[in-house]
Amino acid sequence: MEAAPPSTAGRGEGGGSEPGRGEGGGSEPGRGERGVSEPVLEATGLVREYGPVVAVDGVDLALGEGEFLTVFGPNGAGKSSLLGMLAGALRPTRGSVRVRGMPLDSGEDGWRHRVGALSHEGFLYLQLTAEENLRFYGRLYGLTDLDERVGARLERVGLAARAGTRVRELSHGMRQRLALARALLHDPDLVLLDEPYTGLDPSAAGVLREVLAELRDGRRTVVMVTHNLGSGLELATRVAIQVEGRFGWIGDALDIDRSGFERFYHEVVEGRAAGSAGARTGAGGPGEGTAERRGRP
Repeated sequence: MEAAPPSTAGRGEGGGSEPGRGEGGGSEPGRGERGVSEPVLEATGLVREYGPVVAVDGVDLALGEGEFLTVFGPNGAGKSSLLGMLAGALRPTRGSVRVRGMPLDSGEDGWRHRVGALSHEGFLYLQLTAEENLRFYGRLYGLTDLDERVGARLERVGLAARAGTRVRELSHGMRQRLALARALLHDPDLVLLDEPYTGLDPSAAGVLREVLAELRDGRRTVVMVTHNLGSGLELATRVAIQVEGRFGWIGDALDIDRSGFERFYHEVVEGRAAGSAGARTGAGGPGEGTAERRGRP
């Protein structure tokens, strides 16, 4: 018997669910129900191919101010490729991305000031100090209050005492926190985070969790890719499970029963859950109507 997503209560038909791609065009329903008149981030029909390999296969997404989407999924599901396209660092094979209505491929660079991204690379210069890295990026963004801003960001990520230390001398966890400070330096509207907890000790992970919680200020929009189910659910307002390049399931975090989510996650990944990619029937049981099938045509 196919399982419905673990839910604290039934939402009623259509609440927060995502339809098949062929229904209703590429946009996601429910934005009006959440009071979003114009999405901060809108992706339509995103596809990314590497030769014969399809890493991202027709993802549609719309997020408004204050929404925090956590994307879970197994290795090879296309999560980093998706995030790269949302950040403008990777060109889609097909489809489009808009930030505050501005296309990322328009040739205009105004959208870059609205996006902050933390990736596996970190984009830090090893020969520069922590402070010099932030000052360099601050000048690229045309920031004029660098003395105050750089000091505040280093203090917030627990690196004020390491301001004069060269990046090559910092631990992996310290570099990760510095990369987060870089991503947030220009106060972006959209924050994209690729596995931010990787390699962090418990103390550093706690600092990171506090900083990420502060991003839920009702103004910023966040997309985070992570394997950490607990931390991902704690911060999210919405949750997606990506499987083989598609969202096998997407829904509202408030409707998820955390005690049963790990089981449901594995069912979606294995294609056994109602509402997952390849599922042949609608959701049933508790939470009925929280997800709809996104099977292949």
